[in-house]
Amino acid sequence: MSQKRKVAILISGRGSNMKSLIQAAKNQDYPAEIIGVFSNRADAGGLEYAANEGIQTGVISHKDFDSRESFCEALDSLLEEWGTELICLAGYMRIHSDAFAEKWTGKMLNIHPSLLPSFPGLHVQQQAIDAGVKISGATVHEVIPELDAGPPVLQAAVPVLDSDDADSLAARILKVEHKIYPLALKKFIEQSANDDADAAEQESLIWPQ
Repeated sequence: MSQKRKVAILISGRGSNMKSLIQAAKNQDYPAEIIGVFSNRADAGGLEYAANEGIQTGVISHKDFDSRESFCEALDSLLEEWGTELICLAGYMRIHSDAFAEKWTGKMLNIHPSLLPSFPGLHVQQQAIDAGVKISGATVHEVIPELDAGPPVLQAAVPVLDSDDADSLAARILKVEHKIYPLALKKFIEQSANDDADAAEQESLIWPQ
């Protein structure tokens, strides 16, 4: 297969979706290599897991910076140092600066525990329960400067039961998240490769050789 894309994962906690991506990337045929895991919190549980898997980790605390912009500049420098091509947000609880999001537009994915555009933002499961919907789910989407508004890559639905509270619904959705994030990353990379190939073919038809 063609060369694997170099992916950095950003986390703020246990990194359960990070784990599913790391495990998927062990498959020889998977089109991504996880080259690093970053957290804005030194106590994020996922860092130890990544280190035990032989993956480099990095920590920069947002509390050490006076602005969102300066923190994101430091993060960007680290990602460039790693040779990052794509970013996956996996429970990363920081909003990016517009400049960072714009730079990585088309190269950054996030997973959100609802069927976007429904229920963006925080307290998503409670939003769904309060709205009385019978179906919720998870969305892997591209990241753009506007929060939770980028184009969806893959979605999966789960039922909302009458007996659900926010925690039980979150647990049901999380199981689906672990399945679709690796699939979405694979789909995203393969689609990008196809788009590049189509663009090259069109260019060869337009320009004289």
